[in-house]
Amino acid sequence: MQSRARLKKTTSTRPASKRTVLAVGWILALLLASLAAAASANDDKPAPEQKVDSGSFGVFLNGHRVATETFSISQSSGGSAIVSRFKTEGGADKAEQTSAWELTGIGDLRKYEWKEISPGQSQAYVEPSGEFLIEHFKNNPQDKEQQQPFMLPASSTLLDDYFFVQREVLAWKFLASSCKTENGALQCPLKQPVKFGVLNPHARSSMSVSLEFAGREKVTIRGAQVELNRLELTSESGTWSLWLDDQFKLQRILIASENTEVVRD
Repeated sequence: MQSRARLKKTTSTRPASKRTVLAVGWILALLLASLAAAASANDDKPAPEQKVDSGSFGVFLNGHRVATETFSISQSSGGSAIVSRFKTEGGADKAEQTSAWELTGIGDLRKYEWKEISPGQSQAYVEPSGEFLIEHFKNNPQDKEQQQPFMLPASSTLLDDYFFVQREVLAWKFLASSCKTENGALQCPLKQPVKFGVLNPHARSSMSVSLEFAGREKVTIRGAQVELNRLELTSESGTWSLWLDDQFKLQRILIASENTEVVRD
C-alpha cells in the first residue's frame, strides 16, 4: 500500500448450497468458494461464469480527477478472476497499467500478471511455488527475466499500486472472517483490527496491514448522502478509510494524508 504522491508525476462452516452462497453475495462466495465448488460438483452441468462486480473508480487528487481504474470481478466453479486497467488523465506523461489476478476454487493465488503499457513496458507475474510466492519480472521486454521469492503462502492477498479493486477483495476477506449478517444487516466487532500479510507486486515488496470495522457512517458521494460501512486499512505508510455499501461493494476510499479520494463512478 504505497503512497499515491507519485500520481503527481507518472504512475508506473457449514456446507451450504450454491444458491445460498450466491444469495448472501460474493463476499462469501470468494472466501467460502470451496463450498460453492462442492455444490457445483453436484450439478449435472458446471456453473457458468458469473460477473459479481464491475465498473470504474475515479481517482481525485486535491479535488481534480487524475486517473480512472476500470475493473471486473468474475467467478466460476473453477475459481475467480479480478481484471483491472488503470489510466491517468491526459498529458504527455499519460500512464497505463493492467493487472489480471486469478484465484483457485478455494481462493488461493493461481497466477497474477501486471503490465505497464505506458510510458514504459515493464511487466511481472506472480505464481505459487511450494510454500512461497515467486515473482518473475522484466523492466523492459528485451531484458532477461529476473525472479524474487517471498515467504508468503498462496492464500495471501495482493495489494498492487493503483488497483483499488484489490482493496475491495481484502475488505471481503476481512468481513467474511470477522463479521456476520443477521436479517440482512452487517454485524462486526468495532475497533478490533485483523492483520493480513500482503504482497505488492509492482513494488516487489511484502508487508503486514490491518483492517478494522469503524461502524456505519453517512457520507456524501456524487452529491447524494448515503449510509455505508466504514473500514480502516492501516499499514506502515498510513491509514486509508474505505466505505462499502450493503452489497459489500467498495464505494469510496479516502487517503487523507495525501488529499486523495477514490470514488466509484
